[in-house]
Amino acid sequence: MSAWTIEFEESAEEELRNLSGMINDRIVEKLHWLEENFDSITPLPLHAQWSGFYKLRIGDWRVIYDISWDDCLLTIVLIGHRTKIYKRR
Repeated sequence: MSAWTIEFEESAEEELRNLSGMINDRIVEKLHWLEENFDSITPLPLHAQWSGFYKLRIGDWRVIYDISWDDCLLTIVLIGHRTKIYKRR
């Protein structure tokens, strides 16, 4: 079992800070869960312009992340509402 680490791109970190307390708390809790349980899940890949990235669902919110398998690193790229997040690229 590998020890995974999460890092944020600056824009994703800013998006997380700007969310309301309850939503922010839910996302942070789910990211901790992802970091601890990543070896036991199957990442959900994205397609089209987001090919090569993965998503994490938290209710109506989505986290788009990249995986560095060699470094055991999950990089959070975007955080946003499901109705808007995929239109941002």
